[in-house]
Amino acid sequence: MIPESPGAWDSTYHAPVLADEIVELFRGANTILDCTLGGGGHSAALLALGARVTAIDRDPAAVRTARDRLAAHEAAGRFRVILGNFAEADSLLNDSRLKFDGILADLGVSSHQFDDETRGFSFREGALLDMRMTSGAGPTAAEMLNTLDEQEVVRILRDYADEPRARRVAREIVRRRENAPYRTSDDLVKAIRGALGARSGPGDFARIFQGLRISVNDELGSLERALPLLRDRLEPGGTLAVIAYHSGEDRIVKHAMREWSRDCVCPPRQLQCTCGGRALGSLVMRKAVKPSSDEIARNPRSRSARLRAWRSAA
Repeated sequence: MIPESPGAWDSTYHAPVLADEIVELFRGANTILDCTLGGGGHSAALLALGARVTAIDRDPAAVRTARDRLAAHEAAGRFRVILGNFAEADSLLNDSRLKFDGILADLGVSSHQFDDETRGFSFREGALLDMRMTSGAGPTAAEMLNTLDEQEVVRILRDYADEPRARRVAREIVRRRENAPYRTSDDLVKAIRGALGARSGPGDFARIFQGLRISVNDELGSLERALPLLRDRLEPGGTLAVIAYHSGEDRIVKHAMREWSRDCVCPPRQLQCTCGGRALGSLVMRKAVKPSSDEIARNPRSRSARLRAWRSAA
């Protein structure tokens, strides 16, 4: 049974974004792949639809929490979870024939991850600069800030944080590490203020911290690798839905879905079609769906979410 109250799928771990919209998109689906399990909110809603759900998450803490929450469904054989990065879905699923009626990828960081100071995702005072989705996998944010050359820091700030003053901030980051290595959020906040002045505030910090987190976890690269793999895991007529929170993520999703929906992939100036192409599917909505004002009031972290969906050819 689907609860009708707002926030029905929220938990102390995480409030799933655009859950009602996801339920409507996947209504009637029998098999669903939840690529980013998180706190299990979306999976819980999809299980309530009557679907069987396979879920993936790279965060062991998220997997443990969601398995506890959905233990009854797992015991009934309707839910299973796999630890790993959804960009490696093909090897994780371990069955080339396995396809789904619906696939969901919610690219955001869970509320629990933000609030856990040991994870270093937020600029809360004293938080360690870690930012890794999977503990122990790859360099931490602090290690990157302490070792990358200035040009690479500029690239991260420009491409992933949309920072217009990337060169100034990068120069200050590199200058300060000569005196003391980066260790906590305070160190990076001080560098940002040193570059942008005393008027810099939470908006600047959030943007730069997000860009650094995206780099630490290769989130855009993972998304680019994952999208065609997920598309090919759809049953005919199946739906792929992606919730993005960053302009770079949303741009990758938008361009991929538009490309898959084109009949012809010949160069634009070519007078006659020679590719003999046929669209792989179609867009479910022309524009991204955003959270309602009510949802944003209930969960301010949802404000930057953008949902796009694509349906494979029947």
